[in-house]
Amino acid sequence: MQVYQLQPGDDLEEASRLFDAYRQFYKLTSNQSAARTYLSMRLQSGQSAVFLAEAQGKAVGFMQHYPSFCSLAMAPIWLLYDLYVSPSARGAGVAGTLMDIARDHGKSTGAAYLQLSTAHANHTAQALYKKHGWQLDETFRYYTLSLETAI
Repeated sequence: MQVYQLQPGDDLEEASRLFDAYRQFYKLTSNQSAARTYLSMRLQSGQSAVFLAEAQGKAVGFMQHYPSFCSLAMAPIWLLYDLYVSPSARGAGVAGTLMDIARDHGKSTGAAYLQLSTAHANHTAQALYKKHGWQLDETFRYYTLSLETAI
């Protein structure tokens, strides 16, 4: 398996295909064109780091994380927001490899920590996170205020 970080100007066809499939997994309407535009805008502006995993010449996994800051640590952090592996490649270590890449990328950029969230019912993902050393936050409770701006 080969994993590489996408750069502004890269061909986003395969990344947008996987990103669109990820969004469909969360019951959103397919829109690969909008997914491509979104990824392009994030990369062009430096607002995210996107990694693509390939196996036997085919894109099988996708991970995107966003830079942020932690006031308490007075340091940068990364929010691992998107992680998706094609159904045909699940169980082959792609997600774990992408998580390791996220960790290494965070370390190399001086981040204090990485953060992610997942659905309460996504036990498969939760097991993967625990396996890779992630810990459930039992100190803080996170809330969301929807502004209804999603595509």
